[in-house]
Amino acid sequence: MAPHRLWLALGLLTLVALLMQFGHLGRAVFAVLTLVFLVIGATVLIQALGDSAAAVISEPALTKSAPLAVILAFPVAMALATGVEAPSSAIAQLPQLDDAGRRAFGRWALWLTLGIVGVLTIGLAVAAVHLQIGVPREDATLVANIARAGSSGSVFAAFQGATALLLLSAASSSFQAGPGLLKALARSTTPGEALHGVLPVALGRMNKHHVPLVGVAIFFVLSAAVVIAGGAEDQELVLFYAVAVFVSFLMGLTAMSYFAYRERHFGWLILNVSAAIAVAFTLVANLFRPAAIGSLGATAIVAGGLYVAWVRAGRPRGASHALAEAEAPEDPTV
Repeated sequence: MAPHRLWLALGLLTLVALLMQFGHLGRAVFAVLTLVFLVIGATVLIQALGDSAAAVISEPALTKSAPLAVILAFPVAMALATGVEAPSSAIAQLPQLDDAGRRAFGRWALWLTLGIVGVLTIGLAVAAVHLQIGVPREDATLVANIARAGSSGSVFAAFQGATALLLLSAASSSFQAGPGLLKALARSTTPGEALHGVLPVALGRMNKHHVPLVGVAIFFVLSAAVVIAGGAEDQELVLFYAVAVFVSFLMGLTAMSYFAYRERHFGWLILNVSAAIAVAFTLVANLFRPAAIGSLGATAIVAGGLYVAWVRAGRPRGASHALAEAEAPEDPTV
């Protein structure tokens, strides 16, 4: 099926966009897919750790220096931060909970997500050492080699399928967050609402499932363009996505460092500055790849477009609260 990679990717992308039309029901489907991946991933680890060494070494190591190898791998490892951060950030926007509830729920989600990601990551690393699996070829991944060498053919096929479904779940989160932000920044036709709207009214219109259809359509077109530009190669697409996320991380950490300094919370200042340095290093390390340059360029275009829209709207104050206000329930008694 490799020759049809691009058409398969575009077809799956279309499936994600269609499912997102059903709001929470569509997102529930992707939540189930994520749980399926965790179960199959655990099965792969159990089988891999119980097998004998397979010695699947496809390519020579990039370096024999352990510290240098860690430095080269660091940008890839930092990609895990995006998955750990996302659930806690989403929970912080739940309108059904008060501040204390969101804080408690967010902390539980953060630690549980960190635990799941940590067990899978460390488990895969142990399995790779146990099976003596080396650096994969360009058309393979380390995780796939572990699953192929350490599990049965049926489990390997299920794992590959579950991995694809997991990536679809990641795509669904973008199809939720992106159009939601556009909706929050859209102007309102109702007097007294969305006073800081800077984008066209059409971006705020929703269907009966409270999904902004125009925003989803825009994200579908842009996502399809990125997939085509990347040739549907997942490693290129992940790098394109990760760099854009790290830019926002760096901006957020810089802002938090400033707030910590202004409020004389030096412990938080040291933590945020250290994190900002780590993220900045990740960005610099990734800038040697063309996909990273393209991602930074696309991020600059989006940021510039939003800034121009904000200026044309008269530089309204309070735009930073737009997303929280858009997520608030319409009926205050709910």
